[in-house]
Amino acid sequence: MATSLLATDGYKFSMAEAGWPLRRETFYYTHRKGGLQVVPLDIVAFIRSLLPEPKPEDYDFLSRNDYEMGIGFKSAMQRKDRLVIHALPRGALFYPKEPVLSLTGNSAIVSWLEPLLIQLNFRIQVATLALTDREELARALTVVTCEQQKHIALETLDDVGVKAVPIRVDPDGYYQRVRAQVKELVDIVEDPSRIFEVGLRAATCLEQHEIALRACKDIGVTRTSNVEGARTLGMIPVGTMGHEHIQRYGSDEAAFRAMRERRPQRSSYLLDTYDTLASGLPAAYRLIREEPARSDSIRFDSGNKKLQYLYAVTQARDLGIRPVNILEDGLDAQATREFEELRRQVGWEPSAQFYGYGGHIVARPMECPFTRDRVAAVYKLSLTGTTPTMKFGNEAAEGKQSIPGSPVLFRRRHGSGPIGLIGQEGEPAPEGYFQLTDSPPEGPPSLVGAQLPEVKEVRVVPTPATQALADELRNRHFPKAR
Repeated sequence: MATSLLATDGYKFSMAEAGWPLRRETFYYTHRKGGLQVVPLDIVAFIRSLLPEPKPEDYDFLSRNDYEMGIGFKSAMQRKDRLVIHALPRGALFYPKEPVLSLTGNSAIVSWLEPLLIQLNFRIQVATLALTDREELARALTVVTCEQQKHIALETLDDVGVKAVPIRVDPDGYYQRVRAQVKELVDIVEDPSRIFEVGLRAATCLEQHEIALRACKDIGVTRTSNVEGARTLGMIPVGTMGHEHIQRYGSDEAAFRAMRERRPQRSSYLLDTYDTLASGLPAAYRLIREEPARSDSIRFDSGNKKLQYLYAVTQARDLGIRPVNILEDGLDAQATREFEELRRQVGWEPSAQFYGYGGHIVARPMECPFTRDRVAAVYKLSLTGTTPTMKFGNEAAEGKQSIPGSPVLFRRRHGSGPIGLIGQEGEPAPEGYFQLTDSPPEGPPSLVGAQLPEVKEVRVVPTPATQALADELRNRHFPKAR
């Protein structure tokens, strides 16, 4: 069955309209943690199976919900034959931060794939545990959320040649646990309209996410980033911008202005692509001061959000503005209580503070442990046009800085040195290494005989070419640090 054009996050459509949908761009996928893992399937075939088949009614629904799409986007979505996929082969082993795949094509379509592509992490986790500890795997897969999740698990076990384990499907149990999570959050904020759901990337499949959305709607939460879910359940699709939008422009202010000046709807300014307090917040406040009646919002997404929040409130009062505050990224019930207490302390109106939840609503109620957060799966823009780009943020200690350029992975064949080198497409393999990206598969996936190197040897570092790109970007965005 063809994938619906709407089976993605709402901000993919707004970013395409405020950006360059036909620009050639590269994104890459990796896991930031999780140890040694295995690729269980043909990644190229998997990606091509996800590509959408747009229908007129899809564009009608988008138009009715403030996502009117132009000819550039529509053309980009038809250019599937122009996609270039570089990936690790089936059966390859990879370590955290190593690029598993990169995808190059027209901006709109390679961006569109993110939430569905990130769900690849579930297959990888199932395969890795299946090849290392079948008994533990059986415990992990005892109960799953839906038939589609079970099908994916069994398909993955077949891909890696491991005998199936008993799996019980319990959608009602999952629904009730999600419902309880959402009810707790609504009880804390005292108004379901102050909550929206952003968990498509935290789900293992579309069926699971639909169950979660039904539970949300039952409690009165009616806004979701999942556009197809919104159409199916009569909810409201939402989303303005992600880090990729700001990376395209290379500047917080330029990106914010593009969104405000190309879409008539209210904007939500994401603050942390480069530096929340030094760059993102000042840029957002300049725009808000120009047109305070728009009721634009600022979105806190990483780092010390409490410190950022208090600073932002103080600055807003000094400037005489009243932005809407949006909190996301890793929020749970306790964090919500704390931010509601902060809101009361600083005298911010409830109607000017909203909360977005992903994994807390969608992944935490799963009985199966194979969540996105467990391996920190990400899909990041690394090249826009001919310009390398990366996310910096001001949380370097969390290891969230991304890789620029067109990354490929070199694996050590012999000798000493890092086990993996992150290089650039077209770069020759360094002495003692071979290019694992795009190499042919070496048989069925297996971890037999795969011994973990000594801790000091398990290092993955950039090649000089990749490091030079990162240094150039760092110096460009943070000249005082030179």
